[in-house]
Amino acid sequence: MKQEKEVLKLDQLCVHFPVRGGVFRRAIGSCRAVDGVSLSIKRGQTFGLVGESGCGKSTLAKSIVGLVTPTSGSIFFQGNELNSNLLTPEYRKSVQMVFQDPFESLNARMTVGAILEEPLVIHRLCGKHERSKRVAKLLKQVGLPESAAKRYPFEFSGGQRQRIGVARALALEPELLVLDEPVSALDVSVQSQVLNLLMDLQDQLGLTYFLIAHDLAVVRHISDVIAVMYLGKIVEVGPAKDIYANPVHAYTKALLSSIPIPDPSAKKKRILIPGDVPSPINPPKGCAFGNRMNSPNYLTSVDQELKMEKVGAGHWVLACPCCVHL
Repeated sequence: MKQEKEVLKLDQLCVHFPVRGGVFRRAIGSCRAVDGVSLSIKRGQTFGLVGESGCGKSTLAKSIVGLVTPTSGSIFFQGNELNSNLLTPEYRKSVQMVFQDPFESLNARMTVGAILEEPLVIHRLCGKHERSKRVAKLLKQVGLPESAAKRYPFEFSGGQRQRIGVARALALEPELLVLDEPVSALDVSVQSQVLNLLMDLQDQLGLTYFLIAHDLAVVRHISDVIAVMYLGKIVEVGPAKDIYANPVHAYTKALLSSIPIPDPSAKKKRILIPGDVPSPINPPKGCAFGNRMNSPNYLTSVDQELKMEKVGAGHWVLACPCCVHL
C-alpha cells in the first residue's frame, strides 16, 4: 500500500523568461512559461502531467530539478521549503531527471561506465572499486549486461540508451524521478518495455515519479494522479480514473477525445481544437482556451482571477465560465 507522505509540493510556482529588444537589449516583456502552478506529489505515486507542446511542461520539470530558476513561488521537499537559487546537495541527490532524448542527454565521448560513475564522483560517495560494483549493479537493474560499461552510447539502440539514462538517474539512490517524456523518442515496440521497467523499478525501490508526456495512453497506463496543463497553468487535476471517466474542463475533454481506439469499427466523437496555443509572451486577458475556442462566454473571464474549484475527491478544476459547466 502506498504511503501518503508528501514528497514534493509546488506553491504558485512561476517561471518567466525576459523578452529583450532594442539596441541595449532591455527587457520589454516576459514569456510566462510557467504561470502560478501549485501541485502536490505523495510518496510512491506516479504523478502525470499532460498538455500540448509549448504549454510549459518541460520548463516546470527543469525548475523542479534546478536547471531553471523559478521567478517566484515556492518548492517544498519533504515539508521543507527550498531556496531555488541554492538547492542543497541532499536535494540534488534525492531528485533526479530522465531526459526525453536518450542520445543527446548522454556524453558521446564517455563510456557508459564513466557516465554512471560521474554522479558518484561528484558527490564523493564511494571509492573506485565500490563505484565499479555500483555501475555493474545499476546496469543489471535496467536489464543491461555488465560489459555495457566499456562501450559508448552510440553503440546502443534508442531503448538501450534510455535504460542507461534511467540507470544514471538511479545512481544516487533518489527518492523522486522527474521523467520528461521518457518514451516519446522511442519506437512503439520499445516504449512498453521501458515503461514496464520504470514500473518494476518503482515497486522494487519505492520511487516516486513525476511523469511528463503528451501520449495520454501512456499517462493513463502508469499514473495515479494526472494534471492537465495549458499555457503555463494547471486547468484540471485529479485521480487518473476520475480524469479519464469524468473530465470537467473543456481542454481535458478535447485531449481525451484524441486518444485513438484500437477498434476501427468503433465510433468516437472527436473534439477538434482550432488554431495554435496562444503566445505566452502576449497571452489573452481572459481564459486562454476560451479565447482559442471563440467561446461565447469569453468576455466574462476577462480580467477575472480564475481559481481551482473542487469537483470530487482530490479532483480540482480551474473554474472558468468558458470551459467548465458544472
